[in-house]
Amino acid sequence: TMAVPAGVRFKIVIRNEGREPIEFESLQLRKEKVLAPGARSFVVIAPLKPGEYDFFDEFHPDTSKGRIVAK
Repeated sequence: TMAVPAGVRFKIVIRNEGREPIEFESLQLRKEKVLAPGARSFVVIAPLKPGEYDFFDEFHPDTSKGRIVAK
């Protein structure tokens, strides 16, 4: 879980430290980013209303999940 202030734009840095591709995805945030093994990238998130926003690795949805909590 990652806490962020509501109403503030922010950046999430994503690193794939595994040996297979991953895909950062959030349906609620309308964001997705595919990373090759060893790659690093980021996604910029527009200011959020207070609430909880889930994200996951679409290629490995059972093992890679997270949540952003905007307060």
